[in-house]
Amino acid sequence: MAKHSEDPKVAALREERSLNPRPEAVRDPAFSGSEFLDARDLVQVKYEMVRRVRVEGGTVSRSAAEFGFSRPSFYEAAAALDAGGLAALVPARPGPRRAHKMSAEVVAFARQQLVADPTLRPADLVGAIEEHFGVRVHPRSVERALARDGRPKSGGRR
Repeated sequence: MAKHSEDPKVAALREERSLNPRPEAVRDPAFSGSEFLDARDLVQVKYEMVRRVRVEGGTVSRSAAEFGFSRPSFYEAAAALDAGGLAALVPARPGPRRAHKMSAEVVAFARQQLVADPTLRPADLVGAIEEHFGVRVHPRSVERALARDGRPKSGGRR
């Protein structure tokens, strides 16, 4: 099945997590008649929203509405811009930032189990981890945690 071709700019913005999910909400006139300003670019829209207030003296309420955001979103964007510049306007990656269930204690326990029985596979360790710590983990999470410091994952077959 052939995949339809996507606008290269949209693809690049999506890959960088900067694609505005609601470009149609941007009603600012500068975006409608400009080759440079693009309502699909979330970072550009947020920057212009903040700039409109700070440089041109617009009101927060009006600026937020014209750029498709709420007042709290304006203040969040302004604080992010102050704290980290343009890069801070890019939304953070969704999901956990680390293997929060596979703590050092859990990984040490898994290693002890492997020392006692080198034929155990990550899938075999899931039950022992749940029984001992009351935490449900995925076999792939166990495998990744065991591989992080370069030690062998297990002695058994897959």
